[in-house]
Amino acid sequence: MYGGGGIVEKFEGLKEVSAEDPIKLAEFEARIDRGEKIEPSDWMPELYRKQLIRMIEQHAHSEIIGALPEGTWITRAPGFKRKMALMAKVQDEVGHAQLLYSAAETLGKPREQMIEDLITGKSKYSNIFNYPAFTWADCTVISWLVDAGAIVNQLANSRGSFGPYCRALERICAEESFHLKYGHDSVVHLATGTPIQREMIQAALNRWWPPIMHFFGPPDKMSAHTEVLMRWKVKMSSNDDCRQQFLDMYVPKIWELGLSLPDPNLRKDSESGLWLFTEPDWEEFKRVINGDGPCNAERLSVRRTVESRGKWVKDALKRAEAKYVRPYA
Repeated sequence: MYGGGGIVEKFEGLKEVSAEDPIKLAEFEARIDRGEKIEPSDWMPELYRKQLIRMIEQHAHSEIIGALPEGTWITRAPGFKRKMALMAKVQDEVGHAQLLYSAAETLGKPREQMIEDLITGKSKYSNIFNYPAFTWADCTVISWLVDAGAIVNQLANSRGSFGPYCRALERICAEESFHLKYGHDSVVHLATGTPIQREMIQAALNRWWPPIMHFFGPPDKMSAHTEVLMRWKVKMSSNDDCRQQFLDMYVPKIWELGLSLPDPNLRKDSESGLWLFTEPDWEEFKRVINGDGPCNAERLSVRRTVESRGKWVKDALKRAEAKYVRPYA
């Protein structure tokens, strides 16, 4: 997933598996073990379908909501080129959401219902998009490190078992790689600039580091869905593995720029090769995911306003005799 959607909760979904046809289930799992892709018209356990809808839908919502903090900086970005680049990036993020909604629709849930579940707070999205972007430096940190974390997750899941999701992720990752380069260039520009610019990027990094550590979801021992998602190759790397990969790739790059991170315990263990860090505040993570973050109300209010103002367009395009047809991607 995009990250941050694995809520700590009671999960008894594996009981549903025992109710499935054992022969069909064995054939299904054999296909996954062989590395085959599952397509929407293929037989699948109901739990597999539910988990995919939950995961892809949350990813799509995260792309839509994720465009909001950066979108507010389009008119304020420093210089025409930065404005144009940021506008293109935000446009890409909205396009990613449409690809993902299409992939989720193949599993039988209409896009309109997904949007309704988002704006009513029933469906979740990534924790990290509920924090404010106070300065241009905040926007650059999002473009570099948040997109970097997303790529770590998405590259792994693009090798998963559900065909439409994998194909959407392949295209999304190609575009996200450009976003990451744009973000890195913007951060380097500030980190190598004036003392005021360096102070600004350091302050932004300090603000965003805790949400970034939350971004990959709770530790595997706390994650409600990891076991079943990895069993069926919906998720190809655990939350802890993704977090370690991100730290391994990007902490050295941050330090190379002469920037620091607000965790005095952050270091790489020479024996295990793993990064050691201060455990994030998972109670804050749960609060933000469940609607009590700094910008939850604001971000959902924007989406509700957009849906309300655009309803006349959807109504104008509808035909009375039209029926919902599940797409095949």
